Amino acid sequence: HVQLVESGGGSVQAGGSLRLSCAASGYGVSSRHSMGWFRQAPGKEREGVAGIDSDGRTGYADSVKDRFTISKDNAKNILYLQMNNLKPEDTAMYYCAADQPCWLPRLQPRDFRYWGQGTQVTVS
Repeated sequence: HVQLVESGGGSVQAGGSLRLSCAASGYGVSSRHSMGWFRQAPGKEREGVAGIDSDGRTGYADSVKDRFTISKDNAKNILYLQMNNLKPEDTAMYYCAADQPCWLPRLQPRDFRYWGQGTQVTVS
């Protein structure tokens, strides 16, 4: 099955930047998978941050639009999330997720079957 491993989290000051990576591997991994980034803060539900469909179309939560950029290196099966102008409210565990090909960016956790273990982002 598909395995996802996130990296790139850390602690930054407000206004700073981070780039998260998610490496996909395992049987059945495909560059055509739809993928997304999600986050979960303590005491809150997991929420969608950014999604990318099988043709590279992207979608974003309103709270991160114009600050975050999702992209994918299909040759390497790596998903990225460039996060700029970070705010304290962006503090959360960030997860990447993948599912079967889909031609619409998705931001609902229920739409994704495969999940990584997460990487912590702390903004102060």
